[in-house]
Amino acid sequence: MQMTLLKFSGPRYGLILTVVAFLFSCGVPNNPYPKSEHDQEIYYSTFVAEPKHFDPAISYSSDEYRLIQQIYEPPLQYHYLKRPYELTPLTAEAIPQPRYFDADGKALPPNAPAASVARTVYEVRIRQGIMYQQHPCFAKTENGEWRYRNLTKSEVKGFDEVKDFSMTGTRELIAADYVYQIKRMADPSVSCPILSTLKDYILGMEAYSAAIAKGQSDAPFPGVEVVDRYTYRITLKTKYPQFIYWLAMPFFSPMPKEAIDFYSQPAVADRNITIDRFPVGTGAYRIETLLAYKEIVLVKNENFRVVRYPSSGEPGDREAGLLDDAWEIIPFIPRIVYKLEKEYIPRWNKFLQGYYDSSGISSDTFDSAVTFNDTGDPRISEEMRAKEIVLRTSVEPTTLYLAFNMLDDTVGGNSVEKQKLRQAISIVLDYEEFIEIFRNGRGVNSHSPIPPGIFGHEGGESGMNAYVYNWDAAQQRPVRKSIEEARRLLAEAGYPGGQDSQGNPLVVTFDNAWTSAGATPRIMWIRNKLEQLGITMENRTTDYNRFRDKVKNGNFQIISWGWHADYPDAENFLFLLYGPNARAVHGGENTANYDNVEYNQLFDQMKNMENSPERLALIRKMKHLLQRDAPWVFTYHPVTFGLSHQWVKNSKPSTMGYGSLKYLRIDAGERSEHRKAWNQPIVWPLWVGAALLILGTIPAVITIWRREHGIIKK
Repeated sequence: MQMTLLKFSGPRYGLILTVVAFLFSCGVPNNPYPKSEHDQEIYYSTFVAEPKHFDPAISYSSDEYRLIQQIYEPPLQYHYLKRPYELTPLTAEAIPQPRYFDADGKALPPNAPAASVARTVYEVRIRQGIMYQQHPCFAKTENGEWRYRNLTKSEVKGFDEVKDFSMTGTRELIAADYVYQIKRMADPSVSCPILSTLKDYILGMEAYSAAIAKGQSDAPFPGVEVVDRYTYRITLKTKYPQFIYWLAMPFFSPMPKEAIDFYSQPAVADRNITIDRFPVGTGAYRIETLLAYKEIVLVKNENFRVVRYPSSGEPGDREAGLLDDAWEIIPFIPRIVYKLEKEYIPRWNKFLQGYYDSSGISSDTFDSAVTFNDTGDPRISEEMRAKEIVLRTSVEPTTLYLAFNMLDDTVGGNSVEKQKLRQAISIVLDYEEFIEIFRNGRGVNSHSPIPPGIFGHEGGESGMNAYVYNWDAAQQRPVRKSIEEARRLLAEAGYPGGQDSQGNPLVVTFDNAWTSAGATPRIMWIRNKLEQLGITMENRTTDYNRFRDKVKNGNFQIISWGWHADYPDAENFLFLLYGPNARAVHGGENTANYDNVEYNQLFDQMKNMENSPERLALIRKMKHLLQRDAPWVFTYHPVTFGLSHQWVKNSKPSTMGYGSLKYLRIDAGERSEHRKAWNQPIVWPLWVGAALLILGTIPAVITIWRREHGIIKK
C-alpha cells in the first residue's frame, strides 16, 4: 500500500508553523538584558531622570553625586568601612596638616585660638603617575597639535556624545588642575553654589571673583597657588578646622583646562556636548553612554591606577565578610548600567526577579520586605530571606524639618507670643506618628538640627527639646507634650481656639513641591493636626522650580525642607540657621530666615573650634535657643533601609561618600543561577494552546488535502 506524505509547505502551512513558533518563543525567561551580558560582572541599578549637572563646580545633589563621585577624585575621601567617618587620602599622598600664622606672619602652635590666627595654610601633595581617562580633549595629531580645537559645525555634524569623536588621549594629573578648579568656582558665570561660603574663608577669593566678573582673568588670587608640579597650596583667612572635610567634596576635584577649552567651542556646545553631561576625571569609572530616555552606562577607566581594597574596618566587618577582599586591586566591577525607571513598582518587581542588584523600600512594599523582632529591631522578612536578600540599615546624616518664615507677620518674629505659636504647632505635629504611618518606622525623632553620629548630637534627657517634650523617668525617654498644652500655648500666643482677638480664624499656608502619589495623605495629615488646634491650613503645592523661587524670595509661611551633611561636623548643620545665611536676605541656606543675635555670636565662636567640651557647651546653648525660638518644627532624621542580593559583595551603607561602587564585587555566576530559578517560563499553557491550535487546523488540513487530490465532490 502506497503512503502519501503530507507536506506542510506553502503559505497556508507556513502561517500555522509561524503561530506555533511564536507561542513557544513566549516561554523563554523575560531577561531584559542581552544574552552576552548574562554572565558578566555588571552592576545594574536605576535612575528616574537624567542628572542636571556633572560639572563638579556646580553639582550639589545626591542623585548627581552618586555618579560623579565614581568619576572625579578630590584629594581626600572617607574610609569605606570605618565609622565614625574617617578621612583618608585619595589622590593626595597624605592628609594635609594646617599651619597657623598670626598677623605678623609668625608661626602659631596647632592649638592656637581662632582669634589669634590670621592665616591658615594647607599644602596638598598629590601622588605621581595618576592619569586621566581617555578623552578627545587630550587628543593630538602626529605633529603634536590639538586634534579637536577650532571645530566647525560641519565637523561635528551628527555628533551627540563624546564617544562620537574617534581620537582620544590622556595625560598625568598635576597640581595645577586642582588650582584651576578652585579658580573656576570663583568665576561668577560658573554659578558655584558654595561660592558665597568659600569667599568667607579662602584668602583673596572675593576680590578675585569680583575681578573675573569684570573680565580681569589675570587678577591675583593669593589664596590658591601651585607650589610645584605635584603640590598646591590653599591659604585661609582664619582658623577653620572643618575645611579639611571640604577637600573630600567633589567641588575640590581636579579639572583639566583642556576639557574646558574643548567643551567651550561653540560647535561642540551647540551639540549639547558639555562638561555638565560628559565629565573628565581620574576616578575608577568614566561615562560610556548617556541616554536620558533609556540608560546611563559607566565603564572602568582603563587608565585607573593600582588601588587596593581596605585592609581594616570597624568591629564586625570581618565577620560580615567585608574584609574578604582586603588588599585586592579595585575596582572589581568593569561596567555599571543605570536603567531609566520612573515608576517604583516595575523597579521593585525587576529587583525581585534579580534584574537589579539593589533596591530601596517604599511604604507600599515595606511589610513584604521587613518585619520587626520582639525588641523592635528590623529584620528581613521570610519572603526576602528565602531569596537570600540582605537588609542593611543606617541613620542618615540628614535632618528634615518644617521651616517657619521668620520674616512673615503671622508665623515669624522673635516675640514671646510668636515663640509660643510656633511651639504649639511643633507639639501638635506628632512626628512619632508620622514616622510610623508614612515611613514604616524608618526615622529617628529630631530635637535639634544635628543628627546622630555628629559631634553635638545628644540623646536622653540632656538632648531633649523641653519645649515640645517631657521626660518620662520611668520609661527613660521623651514623651511629647499633650494637645492641651499646645492649646494653652496657642491661647497665650493670642489665638485661643485658633482665633485672634477679633474672632478671625488663624490661617497658615503650607508651601511644598510634594507631587508624588503619596503626597496627598501627608498633606492631609498636617492639615488635620493643625485643625486640632483650630488652625486652618491652606495647601500650596507647586512644581519644584516655582517652589524654590518662593523660598528664595521669602514668599511663604511654612515649608518642608531638609539637609544632608556635606561633612560630619555640627557647623554644617548649625549654619542652616545663622542669620547672615538667610535665604531671602543674603541668598544662603537659612531657609527660615532666622536671625538671632545671640545665636549668631555663638555660631561665630563655635564654627572655628576643634571638637572639645568647650565647643559642646556652645552647641548646647545654640540648640536651646533654637528649641525656644522654634524657627523649625524638628521632624526626624531618616533611617535608610536598603536591600541587596547576596551576589553583591562588600556592600556597606556609606552616607558621607558616594564613591563606593569601586569596592563592590558581583558574583555573576551566582546571579545567573538565581535569575534562571526565579524566572522559569510557565510552558503548560503554551502546550495546551499549541494542541488546541493543531486540533483546530486538522479539519482545514484534511479539506485542503482532499481538494488537492480531487476527492471532494463538486
